[in-house]
Amino acid sequence: MLGLLYDVHGNLPALEAVLDDAGDVDTWLLGGDYTLFGAWPAETLDRLRALDAIWIRGNCERVTAVPEDAPEPVRGAISWCAGMLGRDVVAEMAALPETHAGGGTLFCHASPGSDERSFLPEAGPDEPELLDGVEAELVVFGHTHLAFARQSATGVALVNPGSVGMPFDGDPRAAYAVVHGDGQVEHRRVAYDHVTSAAAVRGALGPAGELPAARIERASVDVG
Repeated sequence: MLGLLYDVHGNLPALEAVLDDAGDVDTWLLGGDYTLFGAWPAETLDRLRALDAIWIRGNCERVTAVPEDAPEPVRGAISWCAGMLGRDVVAEMAALPETHAGGGTLFCHASPGSDERSFLPEAGPDEPELLDGVEAELVVFGHTHLAFARQSATGVALVNPGSVGMPFDGDPRAAYAVVHGDGQVEHRRVAYDHVTSAAAVRGALGPAGELPAARIERASVDVG
């Protein structure tokens, strides 16, 4: 069985809860955004490296290597994360492939041609453009931190496993998904102490950690 882990964001307790829950998973597809904004970037990476897994790159791996591509408010968090990982690891993560294809499925971080533009639970006007040229029957992606599954207007199955470390759907439980032998995708949620994880982010990152900590607590992108 294949497990799908996306958007861990350095939240080691959430990751450990998922791995404890996923005793039936043999191999993993790791969908990017592994370390940035969490209190345990290096420890999270070490835990992921112990898995039998295929890795792809997320936008956070890209901007951690090139922080000038990121908005000013998050550069403090990027600087802290990069310092904890070290230059060589940052470069290694940025060099990961952007997609992985196999068995009629295309795995990407946000969409096939972008690590930031993505799909939502309801189809947007740019969806045909995002799927232009895609021949896969199933596209698995993350980035929006919203767990859902639906079909596009052209019949492409779209699956977002949700975020392990920072869900944005109002449910603070860690989210992941598994692909069964018959191709069916099952979404799963696992409770963990998200309040303590949020406090750890504030303690580690200082003022730069307030936004990600609030998002972990509220399970929402909008914390204003």
